[in-house]
Amino acid sequence: MDTANKPWLASYPAGVPAEIDMNEFSSVVDIIEQSCSKYGNRAAFVNMGKALSYSDIDRLSRNFAAYLQSIGLERGDRVAVMMPNVLQYPIAVMGILRAGLVVVNTNPLYTPRELHHQLTDSGARAIVVIENFASVLQEVIDDVPLEYPIVTGVGDMLGFPKAAITNFAIRKVKKMVPAWRLPNAVRFTDALKKGAGQELTRHAVTQDDLAFLQYTGGTTGVAKGAMLTHGNMVANAQQSSAWMANLRIGDEIIVTALPLYHIFALTANCLVFFKLGGKNILITNPRDMPGFVKELSSHPFSCLTGVNTLFNALLNTPGFADLDFSHFRMTLGGGMAVQRSVAEHWKKVTGVTLVEAYGLTETSPAACINPMDMKEYNGCIGLPISSTECCIMDADGNRLPPGEPGELCVRGPQVMKGYWQRPEETAKVMAEGDWLRTGDVAIMTDDGYFKIVDRKKDMILVSGFNVYPNEIEDVVAMHPKVLEVAAIGVPDPHSGEVVKICVVKKDDSLTEQELKTFCKEHLTGYKRPKIVAFHTELPKTNVGKILRRELREQESA
Repeated sequence: MDTANKPWLASYPAGVPAEIDMNEFSSVVDIIEQSCSKYGNRAAFVNMGKALSYSDIDRLSRNFAAYLQSIGLERGDRVAVMMPNVLQYPIAVMGILRAGLVVVNTNPLYTPRELHHQLTDSGARAIVVIENFASVLQEVIDDVPLEYPIVTGVGDMLGFPKAAITNFAIRKVKKMVPAWRLPNAVRFTDALKKGAGQELTRHAVTQDDLAFLQYTGGTTGVAKGAMLTHGNMVANAQQSSAWMANLRIGDEIIVTALPLYHIFALTANCLVFFKLGGKNILITNPRDMPGFVKELSSHPFSCLTGVNTLFNALLNTPGFADLDFSHFRMTLGGGMAVQRSVAEHWKKVTGVTLVEAYGLTETSPAACINPMDMKEYNGCIGLPISSTECCIMDADGNRLPPGEPGELCVRGPQVMKGYWQRPEETAKVMAEGDWLRTGDVAIMTDDGYFKIVDRKKDMILVSGFNVYPNEIEDVVAMHPKVLEVAAIGVPDPHSGEVVKICVVKKDDSLTEQELKTFCKEHLTGYKRPKIVAFHTELPKTNVGKILRRELREQESA
């Protein structure tokens, strides 16, 4: 055991290996097909009272894969998926991968501007979109290389008559489906029927093949596709399941409230628990907290992943504390810092320790996780997981000793291949020796634990989602009455941080509400500025670069 260079190994929980077996699965497709064969009639995904078994997922994803091949999609083509947590999501994603294609996860709350960029940048030839957001696709479809729109309703997989009732309620009663028109659109259910009569060509997918393009802002604010290979995803599934060695094969029930299009839930919930034969309870709208708690009361859930804001919201929802926690065994928190007060309250109410983890889109995502048997919150992001190395580097790339703050760097088989068609951006984050520079400032303790102490990037973290100032500033600067703008993050008790914009007016008539309305047209909800401050001038360097740091210091003074 190399405890001199890897001191964290001495702190590993019993039974956790230093290295994982990368040869157990040749690809994510291999994981999918082995689990479908192994767990058969066990429930794999449950949503709105409807359960699909592993056999169902096998059949339906095979049919969707065959359909995608039948319309002319070829190995390596990209297919966007723009859906919340519904049963169609795992069917679509697993079908895309089984067809030898690449998944482009797409936030269903994207504005037309954001969707246009992602579809154009990825070159996606097809998209599976929930009809609630088909109107957004309609606005950009003529200007992007997309050829095959596939549309589905929220209730489409629930079976008759529930599907018809659910879709009617969402469309007509709740009026959650704006009018849309996509002349070439195919219904998802029709695609499944057509695929059932088609042959599926099995490609020899390898660990080197691309599996996902996961878009992230990175250091520049321009959304970039992190290229995650089948090997990256297999590695993180193996690492995570090895770390969570206390989980029982085929018996766990995981609550999936975080969106599956986000890398955290995609790997930790969808892939890892599918590999382990678990049951995924898909929560379509976790913002409906009373409805969420009611759904929890219907299942003897054993595991839950989330972000600090989700845990805090549950703790403050009537009825949550009265749930039956007798089967509850694991809570994993990531995406943003877990607050001590929330962790301690969570343990008091549920009896289960809130275990904090750390990762990035670029690391598929898990890099560090605290021991699953820890008794209480420790304020650290954990230990580097199996087959993973972490170190602290200074600006010159020198490794720093324990206790010295510097940039947290990670290397391991889960680190991305690079950014899609952006070698210069890849070079900015990859250091010599295959180290990924995370942009986070951290320290390592003598016993190998890591703790985040600051953020090198100007990134703003809103409820676990990365918000990049450059993007916000670019949008606000489009307003004809704005002269200059800087975006910063300020603390918020509910979401960790919120966006604040500091604006110099070009026209004195500009108002706070006018800017907020403008941003609503161009930015997804969590990116929209919650605070607007008007300045006569903004602090700058001698070459004219706006000093966001100085604005943050003014905010905290």
